[in-house]
Amino acid sequence: MDALSELLKVVKLDGAIFYNAEFSSPWCFVSPGSRILAPLLAPGADHVIIYHLLIEGRGAARLKDGDRVPLVAGDIVVFPHGDPHFVENGLGAKALGDQDELKRVLSQGLKLVKLGGGGEVTKFVCGYMACDPRLGQMFLAGLPSVFKVNISNDAAGRWLEHSIRFAVSENDASSAGSEAVLAKLSEALFVETLRRYIALLPDHQTGWLAGAKDAGVGKALAVMHRYPARPWTISDLAKESGLSRSILAERFRQYLGDSPMAYLTRWRLLLGAQMLTTTKYGVAQIAMEVGYESEQAFNRAFKREFDLPPARFRKEARLGGENRRIN
Repeated sequence: MDALSELLKVVKLDGAIFYNAEFSSPWCFVSPGSRILAPLLAPGADHVIIYHLLIEGRGAARLKDGDRVPLVAGDIVVFPHGDPHFVENGLGAKALGDQDELKRVLSQGLKLVKLGGGGEVTKFVCGYMACDPRLGQMFLAGLPSVFKVNISNDAAGRWLEHSIRFAVSENDASSAGSEAVLAKLSEALFVETLRRYIALLPDHQTGWLAGAKDAGVGKALAVMHRYPARPWTISDLAKESGLSRSILAERFRQYLGDSPMAYLTRWRLLLGAQMLTTTKYGVAQIAMEVGYESEQAFNRAFKREFDLPPARFRKEARLGGENRRIN
């Protein structure tokens, strides 16, 4: 049992590979922010995480006012908070990728796009992941605006890279199951990227992923996420983690900025919010499912967290979804 696996059982990922490109230098591709991309890539999603996997050649990625992140074959660069950004190689190229260009790209599926100035060739594929913004924020909050890892430095990563290259090159939208295969590969690539990012984190790093890497805090996170409705106490969690209560509390605050019990309370309420928007369960049943002994106690805690009682929260979430579908 590990914390990331337990979290991702609940934080359902939904993604795809959407762009297959061969650019020759000089070239520059600009990706708009998540607010623009989400309605085009994942209608109904409020946020998408964009990534680019270089499979041949070299390039660089950067935020509008950020430093260049050099990229080589096997690198995957991720923009977890959906910031607008540039991917490029060479100087003087006109930036491509306005909203009209993006719509044109999406309309042709994964047909190989060839652009650029005729110099050094770079091949890459782009994908996205969407997840519940509240639940996803638990692990996204500690991530920088842009980061990269290399997936070609071991057999497992190379297998995944080759699988993606093959699936993209052989993709036929009319072939049964092709979209499902690409979606699963996109999810696997994103999870593998997170795993490698965690492994490379320095000891002084903070945030959810750093906490998941810590042996004791990671065990406590894992059991809370697997069994959120259990009547946990700090003593129970300390026993599960193999730490004393004081050391567990200290490390939890160091990595996540909160106490274990406060974290558990927030997680239960986030689960409750998800169930209110994705199921037809009554409020009393949801309260029981997430570890509250009474509907009244759940109502009070939920209103403190979200400024709305559960029934009102559900109603407004549904109205918001209907408005998105209409628009």
